[in-house]
Amino acid sequence: MSEIINNSAQRKEMLKHLILQLHHNEAPEIVRKRITELLQSIPYNEVVEVEQELIAEGLPEAEVLRLCDIHTDVLEGNIDTSTAKQVPQGHPVDTFKRENRALENFIEAANVLFDHVALVDDQAVRNYLLELKGVFNALSDVDKHYKRKEYLLFPFLEKNGITGPPTVMWGKHDETREMLKNAHEVLMTEGVKASELITLINMVLRPAVEAVAGMIMKEEEILLPMALDVLSDENWYQIYQETGEYGYCLYDPEVEWKPENVVVQQPVYQPSGAIRLSSGSFAVEELEALFVTLPVDLTFVDKNDKVRFFSHSPKRVFERNRSIIGRDVRLCHPPHSVHIVEQIISDFKAGKENKAAFWISSFKGRFIYIEYTALRGVDNEYLGVIEVTQDITDLRNLEGDQRLLSYSKE
Repeated sequence: MSEIINNSAQRKEMLKHLILQLHHNEAPEIVRKRITELLQSIPYNEVVEVEQELIAEGLPEAEVLRLCDIHTDVLEGNIDTSTAKQVPQGHPVDTFKRENRALENFIEAANVLFDHVALVDDQAVRNYLLELKGVFNALSDVDKHYKRKEYLLFPFLEKNGITGPPTVMWGKHDETREMLKNAHEVLMTEGVKASELITLINMVLRPAVEAVAGMIMKEEEILLPMALDVLSDENWYQIYQETGEYGYCLYDPEVEWKPENVVVQQPVYQPSGAIRLSSGSFAVEELEALFVTLPVDLTFVDKNDKVRFFSHSPKRVFERNRSIIGRDVRLCHPPHSVHIVEQIISDFKAGKENKAAFWISSFKGRFIYIEYTALRGVDNEYLGVIEVTQDITDLRNLEGDQRLLSYSKE
């Protein structure tokens, strides 16, 4: 047994074998016991490598997502993080962890309320649900935490060849978001009786709390130690500088952080110079101002499916940050919508289609229209895709004519 425990290759192969046994539902309790007994402690990087290898060898990412909770439950407490790097206060990883501590306070509050449910009678249901609403409102702040991982941290991991674990984790984020949404809907239900509370807790509320708690374990025992090994101080400082776009989760950093000997250039307008097009020309600063001012959001994906440009309007509908430049467009979308992206790209490249439109009737109370258009050259060759997103709420409400001068207020 010791030769397996002390041999990385054999340990990883054994872990992969046991995870596949779980996949085939082969005596899951026995498999869990074998992992615990044989592998004892598993370095976090090996867990990541095994997950990546399983995806590369053909196990669908959706299946890895399904297995994620199972093998994480098995590995919890058995993953060796003793060699993980330490970080100073204010570092993005420190902030992630402090946010997790804040989340754990509300997780504990939820579990205390769950444990006291038997004491609640019909007269006390309303106040009991109000307390739960407060706890779940706080837990839903985790969305900011997840977005910073998805849009700031994951792109740097992908640039280092680590694509599987971020994809799986993003899928878990979306599952957790859906669970929290369902929890809020349940808590808004009128006429709930005391006799129904236990069922609501066990079917909807407790799974949502457990999903948030499970992600904390996955982050701190696997994702963050791995990211510290892979990312440079320059990478972390770029993440730090972009963090404000997404906000913090239940915690406000108390100190500023800047690594020593790292200089990250602030984005500035390039020196003026005419960009000549077939129908005229722009100075660079004019072009920059144009894209900032346009009442639509633009994103350009080139013929190799890499994000090359986005307009950085202060009123963007969907978040974008400079870390997506050069990122494969498939990795910029939640796993559940990647197949749609694949279909659009495939049809555009094949020349079957040139335009695809979507709209969301209620996005933060606004009506959003999204249009994807194939870009083609003079010989009709495929050059890429332009995504145009626009808030058309006010346009849909227009009636009659407007023929007199009327300035719009920002």
